Amino acid sequence: MKPRTRLALAVAVGLVLAACSRGPSTTPGPDGGPSQAQLEKETADEFVARVNEEMAQLMPEYTASQWIAATYSNGDSELVAAKGNERYLARTQQWVEQSRRFEGKEMSPATERAIALLKLGTAMPPPRDPARLSELTTLASRMEGTYGRGEYCTGEGEARRCRQLGQLEDVLRNDRDYDAQLEAWQGWHTIAQPMREDYVRFAALVNEGARDLGFADAGELWRAGYDMTPAELSTETDRLWNQVEPLYEQLHCYTRTRLEAEYPGKGSVNGMLPAHLMGNMWQQDWSNLWSLLAPYPDAGQLDVSGALERQYQAGLNERMTRENALLPTDGRVEIARGAQLEHAKAMTRQAEGFYTSLGMPALPESYWGKTQFIKPRDRDVVCHASAWQMNADATDVRTKMCIKPNEEDFTTIYHELGHVYYYLAYGKQPPLFQNGAHDGFHEAIGDTIVLSMTPQYLQSIGLVEGAAPGQEALINAQMRMALSKVAFLPFGLMIDRWRWGVFDGSITPDSYNKAWWDLKARYQGVAPVTARGEEFFDPGAKYHVPGNTPYTRYFLSHVLQFQFYKALCDSAGHAGPLNECSFAGNKAAGEKFQAMLSKGNSQPWQQTMKELTGGETMDASAVLEYFAPLQEWLVEQNEGKTCGWQAAARPAPAAAP
Repeated sequence: MKPRTRLALAVAVGLVLAACSRGPSTTPGPDGGPSQAQLEKETADEFVARVNEEMAQLMPEYTASQWIAATYSNGDSELVAAKGNERYLARTQQWVEQSRRFEGKEMSPATERAIALLKLGTAMPPPRDPARLSELTTLASRMEGTYGRGEYCTGEGEARRCRQLGQLEDVLRNDRDYDAQLEAWQGWHTIAQPMREDYVRFAALVNEGARDLGFADAGELWRAGYDMTPAELSTETDRLWNQVEPLYEQLHCYTRTRLEAEYPGKGSVNGMLPAHLMGNMWQQDWSNLWSLLAPYPDAGQLDVSGALERQYQAGLNERMTRENALLPTDGRVEIARGAQLEHAKAMTRQAEGFYTSLGMPALPESYWGKTQFIKPRDRDVVCHASAWQMNADATDVRTKMCIKPNEEDFTTIYHELGHVYYYLAYGKQPPLFQNGAHDGFHEAIGDTIVLSMTPQYLQSIGLVEGAAPGQEALINAQMRMALSKVAFLPFGLMIDRWRWGVFDGSITPDSYNKAWWDLKARYQGVAPVTARGEEFFDPGAKYHVPGNTPYTRYFLSHVLQFQFYKALCDSAGHAGPLNECSFAGNKAAGEKFQAMLSKGNSQPWQQTMKELTGGETMDASAVLEYFAPLQEWLVEQNEGKTCGWQAAARPAPAAAP
């Protein structure tokens, strides 16, 4: 699709560092800003060149402040991050104001695009009032800090026990006890309750900033960054969901049947899936239910988590033997920590190997020294996985994770390195063009690689046993992928549906939680088993809400990755069913992929899409082609069952406090 307006050319410059860029004072001062006379003489091309230069200069300071807050989470680092954010947002605000003098004037297409991107360059548009800007950044840092330090505690005195997100996730991942899972799920959601009032004020302030930029609200600003109008983006996401909804409904129906068999009388809530039984804190990925949902348990082993755990234990035992198992407790803990770090790096090296097999460069040596691979013992950190470009030329790139030896984290590494390789590829572009063709592209890169992690690929790296060829093995492999990819689709859609409603006022603060669960019921067919009234703030239990990260990108990426995968399989000369393709080691596919990555967002995404796939639209037909064998099998399994659910039938909310 072609852009309809100048502003619709913009693709939100919104990952870790490109999202919060700012500009100089209009009078000489300590920040080195140009004088008014210099501004009046400046051409549009000169203005963009200056902004790119200043952005490159500011980037390391800003990203360092955010990195410290995420990896040393405390009140001091929150303050540093808030002030860094405030300075950067103030600069962006000044740049945007300075750009207004070029409106309606002739300029090159590249300059016009750069200025449009600048206006849409942050998911957290700053209010003009300096006091409110300071308040906004303080709220943002406080909410992210609250999330990062969140823990669920029980007991008193010596019996007091506190668990953070990773430990509570382990319960959902590994413990099939109904009550233990419910306690872990409810426990984590308590950490969000203190954020509620902060979020109400935060939403008001970002709306104010969005209106200052000429948008009705922050949600409209977010939707404007896709080379189409905000209304077109809403329509487009509805169209894509309608394509894949029948497949999701069949997976939902099959899963509900298995849960009802495992938990008689408690495996569903009015036809919906119980939120705490899905193996994932947010029900976005059902891979941890493999032991319950495996179609053919004897048709080869696809236990990637088990293989990774055995690798880790072997490394740990070797270290214990080598370094003396009779060490005191602290010494043994440090040996275990060393084994965890070594194995986390080995998992990352394995992921890097896929990218380098395509002809892409090895990760910079600094990556291995500066990345957070595992959760530190001595401080609070934000464990939510993320990728970071610390400077404008992408010579300093990192990831931040708390890696454990399981399949979910293993595939997440491949995903995060997709961001890193995008940074490396477009690092020669000007800063204003350093982002994905749109934000869904950025999220799709690593997941395109994950689709190529076929059973044959996993066997080649020693993580699964050879599955005998045949229909049963195929359905197993398809189910394994669907529990991650298909299960995610409605979740990827509903989070921003909630925030768009918050921003446009159709969801008011007194109905935040009700609206959240109404949307989860409508799209995911998921419900809590106990009432979740307005004394809770369940949206805040998902990082991207207090972290203010737009989420439609993830829904789009789960469509785009299949389009990219199909195009790269074609480039690799694959013949046969799409789901059997792995382009690992194929330099032709790698060259085409790298060419797309290097463009960044220097041109409309439709053009970038066409260069890779031959078409200019997002389309879910590749998703349906990939999962065609599974969908046919699911329809057979669900025959005679009443699939679907009544979204209106859910526990009544508790009375608001």
